[in-house]
Amino acid sequence: IQKLCDRVASSTLLDDRRDAVRALKSLSKKYRLEVGIQAMEHLIHVLQTDRSDSEIIGYALDTLYNVISNDLEEEEQEENLPKQVDDLGSQFTEIFIKQQENVTLLLTLVEEFDFHVRWPGVKLLTSLLKQQGSQVQQIILVSPMGVSRLMDLLADSREVIRNDGVLLLQQLTKSNAAIQKIVAFENAFERLLDIITEEGNSDGGIVVEDCLLLLQNLLKNNNSNQNFFKEGSYIQRMKPWFEVGDDNCGWSAQKVTNLHLMLQLVRVLVSPTNPPGATSSCQRAMFHCGLLQQLCTILMATGVPADILTETINTVSEVIRGCQMNQDYFASVNAPSNPPRPAIVVLLMSMVNERQPFVLRCAVLYCFQCFLYKNQKGQGEIVSTLLPSTIDATGNSVSAGQLLCGGLFSTDSLSNWCAAVALAHALQENATLKEQLLRVQLATSIGNPPVSLLQQCTNILSQGSKVQTRVGLLMLLCTWLSNCSIAVTHFLHNPANIPFLTGQIAENLGEEEQLVQGLCALLLGISIYYNDNSLENYRKEKLKQLIEKRIGRENFIEKLGFISKHELYSRAAQKPQPSFSSPDHMMFDHEFTKLVKELEGVISKAIYKSSEEDKKEEEVKKTLEQHDNIVTHYKKVIREQDQELEELKQRINTLTSQNEQLQTTVTQQVSQIQQHKDQYNLLKVQLGKDTQHHNSHSDTFQMNGIQMEEVSKLKEELEEWKKKHELLQGQLREKDSLIEKLKSSQLEMGTTEQSSQTSKSGGLEHNNELQKELEMLRSQIQLQPAEISKLQMENQKLQVMNTSADPVLGDSSATAANNSELEGRLEQEIKELKSEVKALSEEKESLKQHLDSSSSTVAILQDEKSKLQQEVAESKKEQDDLLVLLADQDQKLSALKIKLKDLGVPVEDEDDIESGDQGDEDEDGDEEEQD
Repeated sequence: IQKLCDRVASSTLLDDRRDAVRALKSLSKKYRLEVGIQAMEHLIHVLQTDRSDSEIIGYALDTLYNVISNDLEEEEQEENLPKQVDDLGSQFTEIFIKQQENVTLLLTLVEEFDFHVRWPGVKLLTSLLKQQGSQVQQIILVSPMGVSRLMDLLADSREVIRNDGVLLLQQLTKSNAAIQKIVAFENAFERLLDIITEEGNSDGGIVVEDCLLLLQNLLKNNNSNQNFFKEGSYIQRMKPWFEVGDDNCGWSAQKVTNLHLMLQLVRVLVSPTNPPGATSSCQRAMFHCGLLQQLCTILMATGVPADILTETINTVSEVIRGCQMNQDYFASVNAPSNPPRPAIVVLLMSMVNERQPFVLRCAVLYCFQCFLYKNQKGQGEIVSTLLPSTIDATGNSVSAGQLLCGGLFSTDSLSNWCAAVALAHALQENATLKEQLLRVQLATSIGNPPVSLLQQCTNILSQGSKVQTRVGLLMLLCTWLSNCSIAVTHFLHNPANIPFLTGQIAENLGEEEQLVQGLCALLLGISIYYNDNSLENYRKEKLKQLIEKRIGRENFIEKLGFISKHELYSRAAQKPQPSFSSPDHMMFDHEFTKLVKELEGVISKAIYKSSEEDKKEEEVKKTLEQHDNIVTHYKKVIREQDQELEELKQRINTLTSQNEQLQTTVTQQVSQIQQHKDQYNLLKVQLGKDTQHHNSHSDTFQMNGIQMEEVSKLKEELEEWKKKHELLQGQLREKDSLIEKLKSSQLEMGTTEQSSQTSKSGGLEHNNELQKELEMLRSQIQLQPAEISKLQMENQKLQVMNTSADPVLGDSSATAANNSELEGRLEQEIKELKSEVKALSEEKESLKQHLDSSSSTVAILQDEKSKLQQEVAESKKEQDDLLVLLADQDQKLSALKIKLKDLGVPVEDEDDIESGDQGDEDEDGDEEEQD
């Protein structure tokens, strides 16, 4: 091993190092300690330096896995070979993870796609997590994208790596909420459910089991993940898991395991330890997606293995617990029997049947408790099956109440206890049912009178039956009597009950009987605390005196304390589900432990109170009751008044709506009457016209005279329109001439500066628009003479018709017909003329508007023209000034040049200077070219 380590450390050739690491790998299983001590550093160095060669990396990872993993050691233990003294795996893991870089290096290697690197890397990381889970989890958590890299393993197409990736994530997510959240938000639920579906749901192999275990890790006691699972609609995807066929024989062990884990996963989501809001939302989701219905079919199916049936009952229990909708559905489920029986009855039959497995009976009891939890409706239904009015006289069907009574008084102590606890749950926090149950009468034997259920329970207690039976009955009586003074009075009415209780408490019995003594003390305490002093012989004060004489207060309190000190009491107080290792340990119910906590201190105080304090308390209670009664009375009055107000409001609303309807009908009727009146008047007029036509022709002449007057009026109107049109045409011509003048003035000023051009172009555009509008107006005016001529023609026709109508008045019938035709035509033509006059007036208005707008635009253009003229004049002035200045300067320069020449100074003209400068430049260019 030492030589091989030296070769790994010192060899320059990669092949030599690879061979050495391969040899170390082969030795690592047998000589684990030696290879681990001597080669670990060298192997880590290989991982760091030889990343390019996947083969040597694979060998190195396999060697480290053999050194760190305890799997081989476990195999040796099975073969009874000598065990290693120390836990080598955890020690080597500590050495490896001391340098955090080693774990981050391993994470990068796991990212490699090469099978020979990735698979041993996954196995090694899993082994490290098994040995030193929390430390490795912290390193992965702080390394960047550490968890995300490992999540990619689930997407690997190679099943070996994917399956080992699931095992790795199982170890990674163990009891670390932070990692669980990251894994969940990296889409783990979707991927795992896909794998389960691919593998065949419950029929799948061990891969399904591993996925379910990982899902449990992610969801158990992790409220945020549970919420994410529900909101992601993953509960709906669980439904196909529980689809079972008619033939359920011959299930494989793997299928049973898978289904067991699936049911546990459902229970994780609806566990009573979860926050109530989260549990209830999951319960509702399970009902709506049909998951509860599917579980109930398994519950009622035949051939389902016993352990799956038990777990299904427990799962259904928690899905319906405290959820009214689910409880109502469960109450409606029937077993597929003939005749069909309710599922609750079938389950209770198995609970009180001593031949059924103990675990199954516990599960049924839990199911019944969950069905009644916060379900007053269900409690009422169970108790009603015991009441005399509802019991089936024929005896064809067995009710839940009859089964419970049968179990309560059977010879099997476990059945007694289960039935007593089940009945106690039917009375939990329900005072009315406690009173109703007092009416239940039992026929004990033929010939004897019936006995009340309460009496029968106390009779069995006094007969000295098994401890389990007595504990069950005492728990039932304590629940029944608590917070129900009528039940206490019924209990005290039996003169044998109090002597029996005091006798039981006063005796010094063995450890087994101490529990019974404690419960008897509790029952006696309840009889004192909830006593309304209606029975003279059993008033509170007398019962306290009896305790003082027979038992002693201190002794009574000590015996009362036996209950909460008992080991089985503390076990039952932990969780609602009854889980007992054996039937002998079945003593306390979870809900009863809550009652004991509530009453223990109260009873202790009540025992030590004096009669005066009791009186004061009673007075206070009475005043409080009176006050409560007054408050309730007023509340009732207010409620009634509110109801009356609501009714009155509704009546007002209905009356107002009726009133509105009536008003609308009245208005409709009024309008109809008016219409009828108008029609009547028209008919009258028409009848009058007919008589006039038949009697004389003078009337017709009058009619023609009226028509002639209308025609003359129309002629006058037409003449006026013509005059108006001529005026408008004159105005338009004037405007046209103005615009033409403006156009010519703008064209003359076209050669000025650019700024004036832009403004003028805008003006020209405006002029163009005006021109278009004017052309439109002209075309309209040209059309109008044609219309006028048309109207004149029609007018002439009317005149001709009127003149021709005079000589043709022969007989009365012909004239009447002609007159009616003429009337129709005249009316129609008058209407047409009126409409044409209207149209002409509208056109006149539009022409006026157009004229106004054109006049405003002309004014604007005139303003612009004046401005432009001013600007042109100013620019001309500026140019003249500049020209004068330039002329002055030229004169001065020429005078100065002449003076210089006179003085003998050589002066060059501007043209000479410019030519000289150009010559110099050419010479410089030639020199540059030579260089």
